[in-house]
Amino acid sequence: MGRRLWWFGLLAAVAAVIGGGSGGEVTYDGRSLIIDGERKLLFSGSIHYPRSTPDMWPALISKAREGGLDAIDTYVFWNLHEPRQREYDFSGRRDIVRFIKEVQAQGLYVCLRIGPFIESEWSYGGLPFWLRDEVPQIVYRSHNEAFENGPPYVRWAAAMAVGLNTGVPWVMCKQDDAPDPVINACNGMKCGETFVGPNSPNKPAIWTENWTHFYDIYGNITKIRSAEDIAYHTALFIIKKKGSFINYYMYHGGTNFGRTAASFIITSYYDQAPLDEYGLIRQPKWGHLKELHAAVKLCSHTLLYGSQYNFSLGGELQEAYVYHQDSGECAAFLVNKDTSKEAAVQFLNVSYKLPPKSISILPDCKTVAFNTAKVSTKSSTRLTQPAVRFDSAEQWKESKEVIPVFDGLPIWSNTLLEQMVTTRDASDYLWYTASYSVPKNTTSMLSVTSRGHVLRAFVNGQLVGSAHGFFRNPGFTLRVIAPLTSGENNISLLSIMVGLPDSGAYMERRAAGLQSVSIQINEVVQNITDYSWGYQVGLVGERLQFYLGEDASSPKWVDFNPSPQPLTWYPLTNTLRQYIYF
Repeated sequence: MGRRLWWFGLLAAVAAVIGGGSGGEVTYDGRSLIIDGERKLLFSGSIHYPRSTPDMWPALISKAREGGLDAIDTYVFWNLHEPRQREYDFSGRRDIVRFIKEVQAQGLYVCLRIGPFIESEWSYGGLPFWLRDEVPQIVYRSHNEAFENGPPYVRWAAAMAVGLNTGVPWVMCKQDDAPDPVINACNGMKCGETFVGPNSPNKPAIWTENWTHFYDIYGNITKIRSAEDIAYHTALFIIKKKGSFINYYMYHGGTNFGRTAASFIITSYYDQAPLDEYGLIRQPKWGHLKELHAAVKLCSHTLLYGSQYNFSLGGELQEAYVYHQDSGECAAFLVNKDTSKEAAVQFLNVSYKLPPKSISILPDCKTVAFNTAKVSTKSSTRLTQPAVRFDSAEQWKESKEVIPVFDGLPIWSNTLLEQMVTTRDASDYLWYTASYSVPKNTTSMLSVTSRGHVLRAFVNGQLVGSAHGFFRNPGFTLRVIAPLTSGENNISLLSIMVGLPDSGAYMERRAAGLQSVSIQINEVVQNITDYSWGYQVGLVGERLQFYLGEDASSPKWVDFNPSPQPLTWYPLTNTLRQYIYF
């Protein structure tokens, strides 16, 4: 999930709520954001512009509006826009201005989270990797000379943001000590229970990340958050914390294109959100939340301007939250916190049945317009069927990746180099090669310790073993039998990263790649960590841009071999898609 803090050099640390279709002045008081002098109860949804295509943006925003949202929330992705220092890119999926204008054109507001650090399961947390090399002694997200630790940094960031005089409120999520006038906000799934509340009576309660799902990682089972649970905790935040701004993270997750995903994060991002990876409506989540929004909006004026009182409905787990205005308007929320039993309660001399773990919304204090546990929307099913089959060998060609040897490589060192520093984010692949001599044919034990993430080990061009780490535990050791031949033997170790890290203290000091290498012959173990090593950044197929869909009739492509071989590229004739086999 996302966190705080983007800008091309100013390094602000917060998020701004800016006007949408109507424009106007945006302020706040202790109850809510105020737009053009009127308090607002706003529902927002995160849709990240680079995780979808520009052609998708209008439909995504339209479906969000139809689902009852008032605002769209997005980060600004610094490393996407400035991949190299002072080289900027706002084209295609990077066109944030076009995205915001589309939101405005459809009459919605924007919550712009400018970073610079965003986490967001995004490569390097949104920070450009060149910061590590170009800014000496840098310590990310700290109050040091290069970047501006801890509370001093927060105060500096807040003062800098407010000093921009944007005319809109600023928010810091998960920062309970956010200095005035910046609003502290909550992230999580149960902010109606966990949020400590605004750190000033003059600030409204804001939920910047109401997680609609859990991001998926390689090797884990997908966990589903139900529509009922989201609706219950959203309503609870509104009544228990006087919440007036709730942002769903994500409303549409989309796709982590290219190399944008962080370590071990899969390509599909928040596919279980109300709008799935492809922008299709996911039911019942989308429809149930739409009904929730409509019911809350029926009584939003009473919620924001009326007097609130709450009382027990006869049991410790049943409670009523009632709102009154001098004009006579009344709204009520009837809560049953019992997770296993239905509750029969009396409210204003009328009987109501409350399902387990539910909140009933009565916009007129009489009629139930919505109950968080009662889902009336039918579940949708996403069906796929093959349109074209690629099962004919004649359709395929192949080209073997060149496995490098020690002699003649462009980088050389008497030790094992750290991977991220060596590749500089130009590739996820780094070859470590060495030449090892034995007097006669023999069998050895090759041991390699890696800090992550994946390793393929070759001896004399033949794959001898593979290993990998895991999410939040990327390090591992490969021990494998390796046959050696008389004379010089080429040891080629391909270290692969599954994305850069996106969070954690001292991220600028994080390391990847090989840590130690040893060879055991009989009882003798030789540590070759400080041997002479040659290096190659990336794959030949990357450098030749095989992935661009070059004509498979090119001489470098040969007929498909039905026996799979390690490190082989497979282009499909007459298509733009290509695949690599490991």
